Amino acid sequence: MKIVRKVTKSINVGGVFIGGNHPIVIQSMTNTDTRNVNKTVEQIKRLEQAGCEIVRVAVPDIEAADAITEIKKQTDIPVVADIHFDYRLAMRSMENGIDALRINPGNIGGHDRVKEVVGMAKSKNIPIRVGVNAGSLDKQILKKYGKVTAEGLFESAMQHVNLITSLDYDNIAVSLKASSVPLTIEAYKLASNETDFPLHLGITEAGTIYSGVVKSAVGIGSILSMGIGDTIRVSLTGDPVEEIYCAKEILQSLNIRRFGVEFISCPTCGRTELDLISIANKVETLCRNINKHITVAVMGCSVNGPGEAREADIGIAGGKGFGLIFKKGEIICKVEEEKLVETLMKEIERL
Repeated sequence: MKIVRKVTKSINVGGVFIGGNHPIVIQSMTNTDTRNVNKTVEQIKRLEQAGCEIVRVAVPDIEAADAITEIKKQTDIPVVADIHFDYRLAMRSMENGIDALRINPGNIGGHDRVKEVVGMAKSKNIPIRVGVNAGSLDKQILKKYGKVTAEGLFESAMQHVNLITSLDYDNIAVSLKASSVPLTIEAYKLASNETDFPLHLGITEAGTIYSGVVKSAVGIGSILSMGIGDTIRVSLTGDPVEEIYCAKEILQSLNIRRFGVEFISCPTCGRTELDLISIANKVETLCRNINKHITVAVMGCSVNGPGEAREADIGIAGGKGFGLIFKKGEIICKVEEEKLVETLMKEIERL
């Protein structure tokens, strides 16, 4: 079944379009000290190589805002400044060439300061993402609803959006994140029904690689499957490059986008007679950055493997001390176990 995505307003973030009929964009955020230009640039380049299309950096002070000038000179993908509490950081970031702002207008100062930020953003055509998190809802919203609710998240977001649009600016994206998957899903459903601004999806504070991947896949995947969402960020406690690989798998598993190799492998069973887990991990890692739209399978049983994975373009089916290389279910050669991965990768190169 093809997912029919809601068409939202389109915005331009440093040459990458979000919303409208444009592909869903993958984002991440650096976990380096932004003031350390060399480390931040190195991480951004690693993220870009993995498939990141927009990157966000924390801007806690003026020194970090000033580092944006050099970071922009040395990187190619759009950079977003993450601003809290001090409107001057947003102003300086825009002066230094940032491609977009992520702000909560409610915590950067009064109306006059928000007006200054929006005025400069308007003059430079810099998009603003209004980011609302369940953990930092306004006290009045919490008092009104008694707890964090989807309605409260949406109301908070729209208060900020309405403040910006009242200043005659609508170059806006919206996010409504929570660490609770069901709450986040409900908030985005409400936002999608009530507004046409592009939506940035994510499960905030999702967790470490294991728990964070599961929560993000369930949450973001569920929202995307409803046709909601224009850009995503998987939030993981760890190397942010892993966020990109997870985001790509989520989009690819829903047939929303293809990023090269789709990798499948069997869970192993009592018939497995070779070190399938090690082989599968090696093959998956080697396939990560191959730009071919193919399906690669690693199967543990030489009896049923080729048949079970007959839709794969190429794959391995293991036996005792050897493996079969097959294409579209047809066996092409038998290889010793220690040469399986090398032989498979050579065959992939030939495809």
